[in-house]
Amino acid sequence: MRIKIICLGKTKQKFIEEGIKEYQKRISKYIKLEWQILPDIKLTSSKTIEIVKDQEAVILEKHLPTSSITIVLDEKGNEFSSEKFAKYLEDKLLFGKDIIFVIGGVYGLSKRIVQKADLVLSFSRFTFTHQMIRFLLTEQIYRSFTIIKGKKYHY
Repeated sequence: MRIKIICLGKTKQKFIEEGIKEYQKRISKYIKLEWQILPDIKLTSSKTIEIVKDQEAVILEKHLPTSSITIVLDEKGNEFSSEKFAKYLEDKLLFGKDIIFVIGGVYGLSKRIVQKADLVLSFSRFTFTHQMIRFLLTEQIYRSFTIIKGKKYHY
């Protein structure tokens, strides 16, 4: 079993990258966490945001196995407490399947990708940059495992 985070475009802010690396190191005590950074599509005068999202959906679909549990991050998704999120992950990991998180690019995700998800997850009704949410997701995965294992980090 592993957790995989698929996202579009590179993380450009060094402070975010450093935070992600720190939590990835901590997570490695509990589960294998992999990242797959896919190229994002640039908006041009000949492309609308919807065209960009559709082109990114084609890229993402090639990397979404049907045998995994797919969780997409979207501001219109379900909000969980940290405890509820930990319970959700724990329950899904009992099935022995990989969990794949999908983070869209600058313009979010195509409806096609959102509709393929087993869970649409929102961290808040606030909007975060797609790069910031990478850090927040990594921290919440770590927090979930400390809750599952009864460690003091969360409390």
